[in-house]
Amino acid sequence: MPRFDVTLAGELNLDLILYGLPECLPPERELLAREMTLTLGGSSTIVAHNLAALGCQVGFISLIGADDLGQIAMNQLRGNGVDVSKVKVARGAQTGITIVLQRDDWRNMLTHAGTIAELSYDDLDLDYLADSKHFHLSSFYLQRALQPKVAQLFRELKARGLTVSMDTNDDPDDAWCGMTPLFPYLDVFLPNAREAKRIAGLDDLHAAVEDLAKKVPLVVVKLGEDGALAQKGREQFRADAVPVRPTDAVGAGDSFDAGFLSQYVRGASLKDCLRAGNLAGALSTTRAGGVDAFRDQAYREGFFRTHI
Repeated sequence: MPRFDVTLAGELNLDLILYGLPECLPPERELLAREMTLTLGGSSTIVAHNLAALGCQVGFISLIGADDLGQIAMNQLRGNGVDVSKVKVARGAQTGITIVLQRDDWRNMLTHAGTIAELSYDDLDLDYLADSKHFHLSSFYLQRALQPKVAQLFRELKARGLTVSMDTNDDPDDAWCGMTPLFPYLDVFLPNAREAKRIAGLDDLHAAVEDLAKKVPLVVVKLGEDGALAQKGREQFRADAVPVRPTDAVGAGDSFDAGFLSQYVRGASLKDCLRAGNLAGALSTTRAGGVDAFRDQAYREGFFRTHI
């Protein structure tokens, strides 16, 4: 049996989230935030953390700077049960960080990439990543050093018998290039609605999903308040969102990925995978950031009992 249920290679960093900001930010002014939180951030980090909270054995490879931000992030991830023995420290580099300016129903995200963009194929231990049922990659467009060899990475892991999933997350350049060589190796593709349309190059979501489903066996699209849809071949499935009163949506899509994959690696039905994704995404929104709702076991389990 493999050591892990899921392995990941990606960014390990913190999010600084500021709440209660003015809608406009005039220059040369001292502006006050109502609240703040410093929490684990980065799509790969959130997926890894929340998979472990949901009972999966998770292995994680990343690159951090020799600074306090990197150590705080790594210690928090380790404390939740994720194996971080293969995380490397880059001397003289800075760990990435994202500052989230959260308004009532929208946000800006400002990222200093730091080591997020410096993790490369040479930093990866393929035997470690392959000792798993499944491999997941997030933040494709932020991982600049790894990008050129992602297809090779997927090909090698597929050859060793793993299933592979991917969530590109946003492209800061808004170019959405580089996916074509990756599609043949993906078992599950997990974009949100905007990402699906941009990657397919189509304005209509239905047409975009149809197009992507010709390239990937299973396309799962996150629709926020409208839940999620999946297309497998010519079959399409939908699952309603779980109604909650949200604090913020930071990491909700990544939490959906964790919920979905936690059931996918256990061989659950697509209906159950979608339901688990929506539950995890909804749970994430009830507390600040992408992981805080998962860190409290009693709260997490009570939420699931109430909503299942």
